[in-house]
Amino acid sequence: MNSETLRHFRGLLLRKKAELLQGAEKVFNEELMIKQEELTDYMERSCIEAGRSFHIRLKDRERKLIKKIDEALGRIDNGTFGLCESCGKPIGEKRLKARPVATLCILCKEAQEKDENLRE
Repeated sequence: MNSETLRHFRGLLLRKKAELLQGAEKVFNEELMIKQEELTDYMERSCIEAGRSFHIRLKDRERKLIKKIDEALGRIDNGTFGLCESCGKPIGEKRLKARPVATLCILCKEAQEKDENLRE
């Protein structure tokens, strides 16, 4: 992969990471801090806690995506970005544009998913 394409993907990954971090900070600062006056009765408290739990699950998924972004940035740095971890062949650029944190080419990913379905 040429250096211009790698710069493009690095910028894409860094922007997505910044967006996720900004969103996490917003949720923590605004949505997860419950004011005492909002907790007037048990039903209201229950609804607020359910919403909080939902936001925490979403943010946990985003935390995992941030980890994958960091790993992809590491692959850019060490020269393995865009190479399938299973077969070593290049991952298609269309696939990387759709999922820049991808570590498997489409054929290896399909085989992995087929194996997972057979185990279920």
